[in-house]
Amino acid sequence: MASLKSDTGGAHSAQINMVFKNLLCGGIAGMVSKTTVAPLDRVKILLQAYNHHHVNNGVFTGLNHIIKKEGYIALYKGNGAQMVRIFPYAAAQFTSFELYKKYLSGVFGPKSHIDKFVAGASAGLTAVLLTYPLDTVRARLAFQISGEHVYTGIIHTAISIFKQEGGIRALYRGFTPTLMGMVPYAGLSFYCFEYLKYSCIKYLPDWTTQTCPKNTGGLVLAIPAKLICGGLAGAVAQSFSYPLDVTRRRMQLAMMNPNTHHLGQDMFKTLKHIYLDHGIVKGLYRGMSINYMRAIPMVAMSFSTYELCKQMLGLDTGLAV
Repeated sequence: MASLKSDTGGAHSAQINMVFKNLLCGGIAGMVSKTTVAPLDRVKILLQAYNHHHVNNGVFTGLNHIIKKEGYIALYKGNGAQMVRIFPYAAAQFTSFELYKKYLSGVFGPKSHIDKFVAGASAGLTAVLLTYPLDTVRARLAFQISGEHVYTGIIHTAISIFKQEGGIRALYRGFTPTLMGMVPYAGLSFYCFEYLKYSCIKYLPDWTTQTCPKNTGGLVLAIPAKLICGGLAGAVAQSFSYPLDVTRRRMQLAMMNPNTHHLGQDMFKTLKHIYLDHGIVKGLYRGMSINYMRAIPMVAMSFSTYELCKQMLGLDTGLAV
């Protein structure tokens, strides 16, 4: 009996240890990937929401405008709030993906990869539910131009939105399109990466893999292959979910301009307004070029950093062949 309790306690302790390691790996991966593309992220927000200083700017003119008018450090405006948000977001997303993947394994058949899509979508929904208010705060801070500041920091922004715009509901403005966009985005990101990873290890081991000394002797993707698989996964996912990302940003930032106050309440009205006023290319997919420029390296860095951290912490991510 004592031996049975000891074995159960040991298994439980090992499970908790694994979860904490996954949380740490996911959080680090999120911070590294978001910091890598922070300048492009800020330009994307300014373009998506039609900041009046950037109405006629493109990607490079937008970056150049920020550097000239606000300085190099302004390229990272809002990144502090992003780090506060992204660590718990990425930690929750990657860890919940591992848990969902484990429990969904085989549910859709022994050779099906649908469980990866469902696990990824569920993980994305879990993470965004927990951290969405911080994304709203970060967007407000990134949208500000030097000399025209409305908010002074993360706490001031959150309190101001809460007090002036309708309480907790205001902090979740744009939440519906985020949830709708998260299903294809997170689902396809994880599905594509896992499928590409599996395919590379199984069919192209000589070109894309190496033996990981800290796992059970299986093969893991080499760093270049990790980056390529992650980048392709990010490109596919963003292509499907981008219009809802634009809608989310317009709703989050609607209250910062009197002319757009009417956009902050209803997702479908916001989508319709964007389409009627600006069309598909210049409206629903405005900023898509910069989004590819940021999303591909961001997702590539995210998955690659996560996989590397797991290997460094002794979590078995290899595939025995």
